[in-house]
Amino acid sequence: MNTLEGKTLFITGASRGIGLAIALRAARDGANVVVAAKSAVPNPKLPGTIHTAAQAIEAAGGKALPIKLDIRDEQAVAEAMAHAAEHFGGIDILVNNASAIWLAGIEKTPIKRYDLMQQVNARGSFVCSQAALPYLRKAADPHILTLAPPPNLDPRWWGPHTAYTLAKMGMSFVTLGLAAELGSQGVGVHALWPRTVIATAALAMLGDAVHPGRCRKPEIMADAAHVVLTRSASRCNGRFDIDEDVLREAGVSDFDGYAVQPGQPLLPDLFLD
Repeated sequence: MNTLEGKTLFITGASRGIGLAIALRAARDGANVVVAAKSAVPNPKLPGTIHTAAQAIEAAGGKALPIKLDIRDEQAVAEAMAHAAEHFGGIDILVNNASAIWLAGIEKTPIKRYDLMQQVNARGSFVCSQAALPYLRKAADPHILTLAPPPNLDPRWWGPHTAYTLAKMGMSFVTLGLAAELGSQGVGVHALWPRTVIATAALAMLGDAVHPGRCRKPEIMADAAHVVLTRSASRCNGRFDIDEDVLREAGVSDFDGYAVQPGQPLLPDLFLD
């Protein structure tokens, strides 16, 4: 299988950035996409809403269902999954894309930021996976794809921003655990992470030292996600893939088109040795 035609993807945080890019790539195949995000009205500081994303998905050839959702609310998540499954006749793929970021040390991390990251990142991925599971079990080749890095305990990734690293690695460990639990049940649980920094709205959190011209576009993650999501779930289970490696394995050798400014040296993303 090399297409997502007819598949239903429930993507958290799909109103912009990588989540939207994954949605649009699936839409070009004729997939159904649930746009689950908090942004229901325009925000002058952040582009896109669930409604503009839905319009773009349908323009690209897919079918869209926008749902305003805070993944910290487990009851709302359960209701959203039920609504999506009823609307499209099931759920084939969950993409845990929603994530909160705050890159600072302990003294400059407000506890409300700490709590937000823990609630959205690891807990949110767990809540969405739990709520999606009854529907995924009914799908032909179900996937849970989480945007999380390979587990890494190197102190250099923890010291500068313990709170964020804990939250992000929490997503990785949720992936590790659910893969071990659900893989034998036919649900492929795996993760994807970028080799380089991706130019998204979250880029501002990395500081002035990160110039967008040294980043890649979200489309590289979308194309890599498409490759892994069109593989069998059993082949993907338990894997922590890197976007560039996935695409090289699929035969891609020219990555200039993914660069914001081709020819500029690229910045490696966090958590990769």
